[in-house]
Amino acid sequence: MTPQPPIDTSYIAGSTRLFAIVGHPIDQVRSPEMVTAEFKRRQKDAILLPLHVLPEDFDSVLPAVMKVHNLDGLVFTVPYKVRACALADELGAQARLVGATNAMARRPDGRWVADMFDGLGCVEAFRRQGFSFAGRRAMLIGAGGAGSAIGVAIAHEHPAAIRLHDIDDGRARVLADKIRQVDKSIAVDIGPPAWDGMDALINASPVGMLDDRRVPVAASSLPPGLMVLDAITKPEKTGLLALAEASGCPTLRGRDMMNGQISRIVDFFAY
Repeated sequence: MTPQPPIDTSYIAGSTRLFAIVGHPIDQVRSPEMVTAEFKRRQKDAILLPLHVLPEDFDSVLPAVMKVHNLDGLVFTVPYKVRACALADELGAQARLVGATNAMARRPDGRWVADMFDGLGCVEAFRRQGFSFAGRRAMLIGAGGAGSAIGVAIAHEHPAAIRLHDIDDGRARVLADKIRQVDKSIAVDIGPPAWDGMDALINASPVGMLDDRRVPVAASSLPPGLMVLDAITKPEKTGLLALAEASGCPTLRGRDMMNGQISRIVDFFAY
């Protein structure tokens, strides 16, 4: 019999500090491996676990989960980024303005502090590709928790214009007001997705999640100079990204946006 190599069990122990990402669905998330890898890179005994919580159970399950003594933080994904704000004892500056959170940490005094990192990760992903939003025009699809964070973060970069689209016009109007609070000079409008004359197209809606045949724009091609980001992490190549690549557009994936915020989230967790 061929000797089997020893199994490495060093990644988890009774002393391991726990973090969790909460969502519905949860199969599409990449945070568990990416955040855990950052913990390990920093030589921290911590791990991020996926938790699939149904919407009807959220209000009863989360307060109970937060009582787990070796749980130090939570990450929130679709559809809980807005709803999770009510769980926090304190909201950071981004979370207060956006009205949503994607990370919440337990401080040494037991208080839970929440903030929002989606928008910062998006802007950082574009920056790493040499793209600045300053003076540019952006089309943003989706004005929920992630979309609001992205819109506010882009506004801080002082673009010339942002066009918003969401299936809920009221939600888009709320985001438009938040963008104007950041910079009144930005030309903000609400309407169907547009790409002609735009410098960047960003999908922050769930369209395309778990189904790479769905595309959030009614287009057979896109302008080749358009920078396209899809915030969805699974599938990695969404229908929108496939369309963009076929059109000769530079693209950014959900993983690129995640990479832009992972280090800051782990810093926030005080690890």
